[in-house]
Amino acid sequence: MKRISILILITGWMLSACNMPSATNEPQIATAAALTVEAVLNHPTPLASPTAGSGEPSLTQPPVNAATITPTFSKPLASFEDVTNCRNGPGTDYDKVTQILPAQSVEIVGYFPPNYWIVQTDKGTCWVSGEFVTPSGSYASVPTVTAPPTPFGGAPEAPTFTKDGWNYFCRGDGQTEVTLNWNDRSDTESGYRVLREGEKVAELPANSTIFSEVIPLSSGGTTSYQIQAFNSAGESTSNTASFTCP
Repeated sequence: MKRISILILITGWMLSACNMPSATNEPQIATAAALTVEAVLNHPTPLASPTAGSGEPSLTQPPVNAATITPTFSKPLASFEDVTNCRNGPGTDYDKVTQILPAQSVEIVGYFPPNYWIVQTDKGTCWVSGEFVTPSGSYASVPTVTAPPTPFGGAPEAPTFTKDGWNYFCRGDGQTEVTLNWNDRSDTESGYRVLREGEKVAELPANSTIFSEVIPLSSGGTTSYQIQAFNSAGESTSNTASFTCP
């Protein structure tokens, strides 16, 4: 439309020029008009961009890519301060698979609420209590697992006193020092109870083999001890160790 308007204006100007009284200017006027028409036809004015001057970005402007953050991952590991039993389930009712030494770090492969880790050892996968574990790495990403069925079986095998299973020292002040040693013959015990005269005087964790105490026992006095292994299925009691202060 803009080009047509220009042509109409030029044409009108040429016609008005033809009606002017001086005939000597007609060739120059015709030549100028022709050059003007040619310039308009051959060099059209480009249309302005729809967004020109609006302050809006061009539609062809490439988008700016946001920075991509890649999360880091490190292998989840468990380390230990003491020798720790690793079992085939969450608790001392399950069989012992292996023992993990303080110098070892093992991979964490699962978690069982409220506080058990499943780890991978050279003896296979087994379970350790969280109270003995120092976790590191991306342990929050390990899956939560379910516990295996509680093992079937009866009471643990009864402990037996060793060859020198009890030692005592009767002091002159009416006190006696007692030390008991026994054989751990079971892999399924939850712990041990120390019985004196048939009454429980101490309860010890699984795999215990020694107990000491000082009791009031003067010359002529007699006492006796037994060691009792127990689990959820029952208990088994050792033979009796008895002695008399001279």
